[in-house]
Amino acid sequence: MNRDRANELPGKQEFELKQFEPNESDPAMYELLKTINSPAELRALERRALGQLAEELRAYIIESVSQTGGHLSSNLGTVELTVALHYVFNTPDDRLVWDVGHQTYAHKILTGRREAMARLRMQGGISGFPRRAESEYDTFGTAHSSTSISAALGMAQAAKLQGEHRRAVAIIGDGAMSAGIAFEALNNAGVMDTDLLVILNDNDMSISRPVGALNKYLARLLSGGLYGAARKAGERVLGKVPQLWELALRVEEHAKGMVVPSTLFEEFGFNYIGPIDGHDLDSLIPTLKNIRELKGPQFLHVVTRKGQGYKLAEVDPVLYHGVSKFQPDAGIVGGKPGGRPSYTQIFGDWLCDMAALDQRLVGITPAMCEGSGMVRFAQEYPQRYFDVGIAEQHAVTFAAGLACEGVKPVVAIYSTFLQRAYDQLIHDVAIQNLPVVFALDRAGLVGADGATHNGAFDLAYLRCIPNLTVMTPADENECRQMLYTAFQMSTPAAVRYPRGAGPGAEINKEMRALPVGKAELRRQGTKIAILAFGSMLKPALEAAEELDATVANMRFVKPLDEDLVRQLAREHELLVTVEEGSVMGGAGSAVAECLAAAGLTRPLLHLGLPDRFIDHGDTALLLAAVGLDQAGLLAAIRSRLGA
Repeated sequence: MNRDRANELPGKQEFELKQFEPNESDPAMYELLKTINSPAELRALERRALGQLAEELRAYIIESVSQTGGHLSSNLGTVELTVALHYVFNTPDDRLVWDVGHQTYAHKILTGRREAMARLRMQGGISGFPRRAESEYDTFGTAHSSTSISAALGMAQAAKLQGEHRRAVAIIGDGAMSAGIAFEALNNAGVMDTDLLVILNDNDMSISRPVGALNKYLARLLSGGLYGAARKAGERVLGKVPQLWELALRVEEHAKGMVVPSTLFEEFGFNYIGPIDGHDLDSLIPTLKNIRELKGPQFLHVVTRKGQGYKLAEVDPVLYHGVSKFQPDAGIVGGKPGGRPSYTQIFGDWLCDMAALDQRLVGITPAMCEGSGMVRFAQEYPQRYFDVGIAEQHAVTFAAGLACEGVKPVVAIYSTFLQRAYDQLIHDVAIQNLPVVFALDRAGLVGADGATHNGAFDLAYLRCIPNLTVMTPADENECRQMLYTAFQMSTPAAVRYPRGAGPGAEINKEMRALPVGKAELRRQGTKIAILAFGSMLKPALEAAEELDATVANMRFVKPLDEDLVRQLAREHELLVTVEEGSVMGGAGSAVAECLAAAGLTRPLLHLGLPDRFIDHGDTALLLAAVGLDQAGLLAAIRSRLGA
């Protein structure tokens, strides 16, 4: 489908941005929005008032997110759709399931959380994603993509089994249709004869530029003889109803749904309707009302625009996808020069440097080019860059296939996203012992995105896999050297690093392989030995100064430096392991297993993330709350010593 033409649909509202003063609100501003504290109050409005409500809602989102940070462009694109859904459907009795979940700010505001937006994604505040514990209107928690159709189908089937007449609606978009689970759900739903509505929010824009065969399939359909013949037939039929034919012409590149009955989605057993303009309430509301009365699986195709109504976000929806605080009238401006590079930047620079040295290197990402730091690589090595869409399982097996033929794939993937490809990691990579490098970004706590995105479990779920080497860099330079080390290996390897900047280590441009499975002593002390993994080296060294403790930078979780572990156990009275990952099954467990196998009995203290999900908030505050800063380490160790 044509991106430019899709963005020129008629009837879209233009929003003139006001100058916002955070502490001097205009008393008349949000006059209508302030009266809406629930969808029931929304449904009590006259239909003609909904346009004003949508305009105020969009302005409120811009002002609110500019003060807290969060997801912006995706939420601006779903304002009218959200208003229409809550106006037509009897929520929360009717179930709305949002996918990916970062497009629900309008939904949150209309469901009683308008004032709570002031603490969006902050510790103790509301989540940036739907969350069942937060509101009865959040019917299903979503933050990873492509789960909405499966969940809504389950809800629809439950209603059928229970003899209830509530409706279930899945709103899927933002590239989420590229994941296999979405099509698995469509395949199942089409034969169930269940009252399910799937809304494809088609903004032709995922977080990164969309990829895949679906758009190409639709393009072939629209340019082929079948479409030409069907279009003539459609003209004969729809031409008798001028308003309908005019609509078909205005969205010609999408008009397959009106004039070609055998669409992809109808082949799945859905009744396909659309496309319609997702910013036109006069189209959305009557269409949704009609669909609400239909039986069986329905598929509504709406076309929206990311950033709608805020011109800066319309021009660059990727830049305005996830934002920090900004001034709405000025928009996002460049950060201060000279700041410490993030681990993501370290990876991106290494990837380009390594690609220049080795023609076999290819880079793979599941739809996270910007987030994983691959923009420069994609520009400089476009033939060796592969964005496979939101398809983590495919990304890993695709890498395995490349590795079988002598290519050296590097898979850049978030820690929590690799969870979605765990079987492929074991079955397709590790069992075959293929040299695939996994660059795991967002390891440990990630801050505002919360439990769904915290990389808490990778050390536990990776270290139990045979043939896999697992590394944890303590600083930026070590991250670069570990990536090089992983690339030189002939077996699978993972390098996991946290979000954001490191401690500020000097980066050595020259790359050298580290001795695999060897740690290093960073401080010699007495009685207490702290075995630090990755990002925990810095607070461990700080705590050690007050305790006169020995500190080891362990570097490798697997293979573990067992010689050093045994040596430290013999020379110290207490061993303390510290990691920014789950204590259960993590790196500390590896140390305990090593000592047990050697028959060494020493007091052990395992520090890391507790056996619960950590909520959203400032990363430093969250680490302090779970005892993973200098003060927390000191308190835990002194408590163990009885001091």
